[in-house]
Amino acid sequence: MATLSLSSRPLTFLRPNRTKPPLHRLLRHKPLASSSASALTPPTPRADPSPTPDPDPTPLFLRSASHPVPAAALASFRRRAAALVPPSAPHLHRHLRWLLVDAAADPSSDPALLRAPLDDLEAMWTRHVRERRPFQYVVGNEHWRDLVVAVREGVLIPRPETEAVVDMIRKVEGFADGWWADLGTGSGAIAVAVARELGHEGRVFAVDVSEVAVEVATLNVQRYGVQGKVEIRHGSWFEPLEDVKGKLMGVISNPPYIPTDDLPGLQPEVGWHEPKLALDGGKEGLEHLLHLCEGLSSVLKPGGFFVFETNGNKQSEFLVDLISTKWNSSFHNVEAVLDFAEIKRFVTGYRR
Repeated sequence: MATLSLSSRPLTFLRPNRTKPPLHRLLRHKPLASSSASALTPPTPRADPSPTPDPDPTPLFLRSASHPVPAAALASFRRRAAALVPPSAPHLHRHLRWLLVDAAADPSSDPALLRAPLDDLEAMWTRHVRERRPFQYVVGNEHWRDLVVAVREGVLIPRPETEAVVDMIRKVEGFADGWWADLGTGSGAIAVAVARELGHEGRVFAVDVSEVAVEVATLNVQRYGVQGKVEIRHGSWFEPLEDVKGKLMGVISNPPYIPTDDLPGLQPEVGWHEPKLALDGGKEGLEHLLHLCEGLSSVLKPGGFFVFETNGNKQSEFLVDLISTKWNSSFHNVEAVLDFAEIKRFVTGYRR
């Protein structure tokens, strides 16, 4: 896959986009029942229905501005698009402005040069407003930390709270020259952000069972020029890491953690469009998290660090108690860490 330049991206779009609500605000929390701590076999990935493919899966801002449109026709589209927005949804007016910024090389010129035919923009906007398709899927990117991350249907949209894991690992002594695993890498956002902080010897092994995620993560790795530091591996959790067992300085994962029964309560933008493979954590949301806990000691070297994102408070507290008791001889300093909303979002610890 050819490396794509970011030079055509307006600089104003290099700031993080906070329009997506944090995932914990989209969920209905339920108390955790007691869970078995017995050894687990790898959870079976949950198949998603194949998403409807876009005519062009290239993120809008990376397409060539090769579609001239008269300024009057573009203004007419803007009026039609705005007319679809209900008064109760001012955020959609912001999305419309951003769509036009992404789509037009210079919207003030006449004719304007667009990166997609006007009919395609009309279809994109209609799906966003009427079908509740996430705006990130409409334009093909999400603003995350200082990155513009390519996304598309079949890949989880990175959330703002997940940005904190990069700051956590930067505090690990010697992190810059260590080997790290990003399990369930999705778009590759974490892997790319970590790789940009690493030294010459540092590496990230970005693992995902989804072929779509592997494709999108590869695109993001290439766009940011970190191919020499990120190795993308296709497979389930620890299975692709046999050759680096006991050598990893750290394991990072934002796994599926939503209880299956909570999935119908998600906002339509999430439940209707984002991949269940990346959302469904089984009956209590713990299926994949417990599997990760089981395999940690075999891949981390002594002193190695781990950080998992969870569904919040009760899930994190349960995992801290479990790791601190069942695997006390293998880990220390296990704790729940707050996100920016003061929710116990992460579980961290160190290999003895």
